[in-house]
Amino acid sequence: MSEPSTAPSAPAETATPESEFLAPDAGQRPPGPTPSQSRFQVDLVSEAAGASGEKSASCDYSAAGTDLGVGGEEAKGRFRVVNFADPNGSGSAASPEGVPPEGLQNGDTVMSETSLHSSTGGQHHYHYDTHTNTYYLRTFGHNTIDAVPKIDFYRQTAAPLGEKLVRPTLSELHDELDKEPFEDGFPNGDELTPAEEAAAKEAAEPKGVVKFGWIKGVLVRCMLNIWGVMLFIRMTWIVGQAGIALACVIVGMATVVTTITGLSTSAIATNGFVRGGGAYYLISRSLGPEFGGSIGLIFAFANAVAVAMYVVGFAETVVELLKGVDALMTDDINDIRIIGTITVIVLLGISVAGMEWEAKAQIFLLVVLITAIVNYFIGSFIPVKSKEPLGFFGYDGAIMWENMGPDFQGETFFSVFAIFFPAATGILAGANISGDLADPQMAIPKGTLLAILITGIVYLGVAVSTGSCIVRHATGNINDTVSSQFLTNCTDVSCKYGFDFSSCKSPGTKCLHGLHNDFQVMSLVSGFSPIISAGIFSATLSSALASLVSAPKVFQALCKDNIYPYIGIFAKGYGKNNEPLRGYILTFGIALAFILIAELNTIAPIISNFFLASYALINYSVFHASLANSPGWRPSFKYYNMWVALAGAILCCVVMFVINWAAALLTNVIVMGLYIYVSHKKPDVNWGSSTQALTYQQALSHTLHLSAVEDHVKNFRPQCLVMTGYPNSRPALLDLVHSFTKNVGLMICGHVRMGYRKPNFKDLAADQSRYQRWLMRNETKAFYTPVFAEDLRQGSQYLLQAAGLGRLRPNTLVLGFKNDWRDGDMMNVEIYINMIHDAFDFQYGAVILRLKEGLDVSHIQGQDELLSSQEKSSGAKDVIVSIDTSKDSDCDSSKLSSKTTSLQNSPAVQKDKKSPTVPLNVCDQRLLEASQQFQQKQGKGTVDVWWLFDDGGLTLLIPYLLTNKKRWKECKIRVFIGGKINRIDHDRRAMATLLSKFRIDFSDITVLGDINTKPKKEHVAAFEEMVEPYRLKEDNMELEAAERLKNSEPWRITDNELELYRAKTNRQIRLNELLKEHSATANLIVMSLPLARKGAVSSALYMAWMEVLSKDLPPILFVRGNHQSVLTFYS
Repeated sequence: MSEPSTAPSAPAETATPESEFLAPDAGQRPPGPTPSQSRFQVDLVSEAAGASGEKSASCDYSAAGTDLGVGGEEAKGRFRVVNFADPNGSGSAASPEGVPPEGLQNGDTVMSETSLHSSTGGQHHYHYDTHTNTYYLRTFGHNTIDAVPKIDFYRQTAAPLGEKLVRPTLSELHDELDKEPFEDGFPNGDELTPAEEAAAKEAAEPKGVVKFGWIKGVLVRCMLNIWGVMLFIRMTWIVGQAGIALACVIVGMATVVTTITGLSTSAIATNGFVRGGGAYYLISRSLGPEFGGSIGLIFAFANAVAVAMYVVGFAETVVELLKGVDALMTDDINDIRIIGTITVIVLLGISVAGMEWEAKAQIFLLVVLITAIVNYFIGSFIPVKSKEPLGFFGYDGAIMWENMGPDFQGETFFSVFAIFFPAATGILAGANISGDLADPQMAIPKGTLLAILITGIVYLGVAVSTGSCIVRHATGNINDTVSSQFLTNCTDVSCKYGFDFSSCKSPGTKCLHGLHNDFQVMSLVSGFSPIISAGIFSATLSSALASLVSAPKVFQALCKDNIYPYIGIFAKGYGKNNEPLRGYILTFGIALAFILIAELNTIAPIISNFFLASYALINYSVFHASLANSPGWRPSFKYYNMWVALAGAILCCVVMFVINWAAALLTNVIVMGLYIYVSHKKPDVNWGSSTQALTYQQALSHTLHLSAVEDHVKNFRPQCLVMTGYPNSRPALLDLVHSFTKNVGLMICGHVRMGYRKPNFKDLAADQSRYQRWLMRNETKAFYTPVFAEDLRQGSQYLLQAAGLGRLRPNTLVLGFKNDWRDGDMMNVEIYINMIHDAFDFQYGAVILRLKEGLDVSHIQGQDELLSSQEKSSGAKDVIVSIDTSKDSDCDSSKLSSKTTSLQNSPAVQKDKKSPTVPLNVCDQRLLEASQQFQQKQGKGTVDVWWLFDDGGLTLLIPYLLTNKKRWKECKIRVFIGGKINRIDHDRRAMATLLSKFRIDFSDITVLGDINTKPKKEHVAAFEEMVEPYRLKEDNMELEAAERLKNSEPWRITDNELELYRAKTNRQIRLNELLKEHSATANLIVMSLPLARKGAVSSALYMAWMEVLSKDLPPILFVRGNHQSVLTFYS
């Protein structure tokens, strides 16, 4: 190995071109990739590489393990990477000695000049790149650009956690070397749009961002939200009503529901990176935008109203204290409004100040809350004589036993449970700020489940403690003692302590103390009662603060996804933490409005139901994802079960109805209404939801199941392979076939791509994706399937054999009539007719549509509807689409002479902003109008069915399906059949009987007895004139010459053939006369397609038959089934 050398420190302008490229001067930044420059460039090292100038440039790579500075023979056929940049720009080449400490980290890493717009103001910066020739030299011992697995390859484009790297594409590793690996600066379409750049800058900005760990971010918030005001002012009442045992059951039931939901939340949160948006993000990314969008909106609203609920609870407590010292400002209601308004303004100020201040406030409130709880437990161990008349006697087994069973007074078990359950909610408080967590995947499971455990234990502890030291009823009168002579008649446990509270059980007597009567009994028991008041304040304010932060964060995530219109204004964030200030103002407005109502007893059950609906859907998400069995569902949190999650979802729904059935019904109606709205809107998002995964699994399962069942005539459906070319180039053909296949049968838009160039399969795949989206946007239920082939017939054979899957395979080939068959190369006619023969060989039916104006509009509108709005470049402008105006066969429209796609939808020639509008000529105007005729309602017209030959019933089935559709509903079916003049009535009755057995409505049956009448002489002469150029005229040449001509031009009509099929020719001419006589005003003519025996009838004669048969008529559809029955009158 040669020794590494340092490049000369000469100025850049005196360096050789290669060293100049290798070592830009210090003031330059490496440029980003340009459309003409690939990510890596290689130059063949010529035999002259042994020259000293080349050596000095080449030996810079020797430290990497490859001696590029060797003689010409050794260097022959090797490659030199010529776009390395010196990281420090000092002019030295990329050698180990020249690498600064902050530059390359090790010898296996090469810093590339490839630059992405970074989050630091869009400046170019360095990042580690794997697309250099020497990157994996040490790993594999030879030069390779193939990349080893690395996390940066799997990041999304706007990754907040680090730089996205792009692995070498398959083309770069596989394609020929003289090919440009890719045309644009970034491969795989990974260019950042301005919106994505802004998002990337916003998400990846590292400076000063506040991120919370699992304790401060999740545990503290969940505990504060779960320990609501219920702990201090309702828990003792619940024990009084339900008793210790049932109170523990109530707490246990609530904890089971929240624990299952916590497990489900943990599973979803650990199945990939979690962004901001909390419950909305978890549900939407799991179940899709329909459920996510509906829950996101009501969840954000529920949190906003919950702010008012908690603040009013705080204000009521303050007003009670003011009444105690006779310090009311006005009256109860107005004082609650005044104090509530001041409180919510203060909370808004804390929230707007930033997440760090809000977190500090939460920590302080948690300390106060824990102090209050500890204060209660300490006080419960200190019996005080003065408290005994109020019902507190200290711990006693007798009191515990007396309070063990229920004593419901005006309540039931479920009504008491309904009052307690809202206290258990709040488990999503941590998940709701998922965007502000340092590691959501670790923090959410650990913090949420630990909070549920701690709070559940405290609730149980308070239930057992209060039930063991406080009696249910107490008068508060110190004189209610029991004398020794009446002691034997006193059965209550209070008698043991010398008090007789039996008067409380007398009808009409209302005691004010004890578990049943005093909501503030925990203040009585505590060591220092003002601390309990502080705890109540802390519980209400912390819950209000958590909800005030959660609502805007969830709403901001919802707005960013653009699922609902007119709310995008609230998506904007401010400051280093991307704070949703507009969302804070909106939440403040909603909360203030409900605070001014000051009576929230009616809205509270609905809020609880909104939260429960979220819990139910989180549980259902886990069940659904597990059921879908998607390879992408692999949460790192393993302690979940799909059936437990389903049970949790059902439990949540049951609890909703237990709490308040009317509110539960209202919640379900709102969720379903929003679900239907979002489903109808079809937001253009793709989150890889479990709904997609389950849809795939069900489709696969049903397709396999269907393949195991034999076809039955009752279930026959026309499954059409429609040779449309590009789907938007023949709208009339697409619309008509879609009319009778929509929601009935399969429709595949076949497109044969031909050309002399080497086929570009990547373009084919891209077109497949684009045009499938085009079909979906135009609400056309069809599949687009393009193939490359040498000619149209070969491509159609590929499609006839391979299109479809299992039973979902085409059984009918649909073509457009070749209007221009006499203008072009007759070999195209040979190919066209052979496609029909091939269809029959494959046991397909054949359908051909003819409009006298033509079908192909691609030379007018181009491919203007190719791209969706998401694919449009923001800086793109309208351009002229250059199009080959020669109409090709009606099965291929790929002869565009430009790949340029327009951004407008109007079917007219596209223009640059500086170019004048090109007016359409009369012919093109008529073609456009005709191409759109099947998109309109057809009105009261007729569909004339000329069922001349029995093909199994397809000729009759298609018009029946057509007239069942909304656009064709008012059209009547008229049936025309052939018959003998002396049996017209008999034939009509027979056909009417058959149609009635088939249950197909018809308005009229016409029996044509004069089909075999000779056509008019002028029409026969016109036919003779039409076929004259295509005759072989073998009688006028030698036999050998005639055979050679027939072999080279197989479409030619022989004299013998013309004479042999004279009667059939006359029948086609006569049928055209009858069609003009009977069906000139029909909306659509459906007619049996005449058959030509393969090898016996030349393609020119067959084409002439179809031409003369369908000339100068309304839209005509030739139909020929495969002669297998598709109709039956058996049940």
